Amino acid sequence: MLKPTYKLPALPLQTDLETRSVLKALAVANRALAELKGQAETIPNQGILIDTLALQEARASSEIENIVTTQDELFQADLFPQGPQSAATKEVALYRDALKLGYKRLRESEGIIANNTLIDMFRHLKNRSDGFRTLPGTALKHDRTGEIVYVPPQDANEVLSLMTGLERFINEDDICSLDPLIKMAIIHHQFESIHPFPDGNGRIGRILNVLYLTRTRLLDIPILYLSRHIIRTKDDYYRLLQRVRDTDGTGDAWEAWVLYMLEAVAKTATTTLELVKGVRSQMAEVKHKMRQELPKLYSQDLLNNLFRHPYTRIEYVMSDLSITSQTAAKYLDTLAEKEFLQKHQAGRNNYYINTNLVKLFLDASR
Repeated sequence: MLKPTYKLPALPLQTDLETRSVLKALAVANRALAELKGQAETIPNQGILIDTLALQEARASSEIENIVTTQDELFQADLFPQGPQSAATKEVALYRDALKLGYKRLRESEGIIANNTLIDMFRHLKNRSDGFRTLPGTALKHDRTGEIVYVPPQDANEVLSLMTGLERFINEDDICSLDPLIKMAIIHHQFESIHPFPDGNGRIGRILNVLYLTRTRLLDIPILYLSRHIIRTKDDYYRLLQRVRDTDGTGDAWEAWVLYMLEAVAKTATTTLELVKGVRSQMAEVKHKMRQELPKLYSQDLLNNLFRHPYTRIEYVMSDLSITSQTAAKYLDTLAEKEFLQKHQAGRNNYYINTNLVKLFLDASR
């Protein structure tokens, strides 16, 4: 049996993390988050941001695990879920659905992120029925050399005990007075080090980040996703994650890790803010143009549909506007004729693309 290479600490940490450097970075990250939260509130239908940004996160987070697909494949899969899909596209869609499941459970439980929620997300993501690891043998290897760099706890009872402690740390605010962003960095490190599931720990851990930000009201809805930043700084992410383990959390290892996560939050909040502003600007422009050119067609519900579904179809419009198939087809064809949308065909089905919105997402992902 493999022996763990790092003794995970009990939470809360007995380490001073409110250093001058951390507090300075914390102020920057909190300001960026507050601005993002305020700007998101100006979007008339919050579902627009939840649906569109969740799909962008699913694609980026899966890419970290070398599961790569394209925007077009993802949107096509959303439109025609019964159609042919690549294995990567299916994995990304499962991630998006697991994320939305976690957010649904968070709202239903009035702000509790339970271990049962994490287990259900894992089951959905991996399409399996088990939960936390019960068998020894898990070891993390360097993705280039194949060398074992870390052995997480091997005993099933220890995994369960550590996850129970983490669950308490996440949900009981009075046991730790640290700022929620510092706590998020600790939670992420502890979760990834426990490595509680047989597979999918990285993706579940990244979902946990944004659920925690939403739970603590730093965000109203889950729209801040760190995966794109992690992709761009992948070597630093894994190096600093491992440095805490290699040094047993001594020296400045914890501080360096927290600083990395705070920078990730600040930079991601800034780029997400620009994306949200872009969506808001496009919505205002399309609204103005529709009122001028298609006053009888315009409605807020139709506008919301065009931005909630960058790739839309007759059935979506029927459902969102409670209209007949014939009327929905007429609306979409008129919008395509006036170049609000671009009409395409897949077999016997028509679909319509909000090309400016898709371009906004593509530009943001580069």
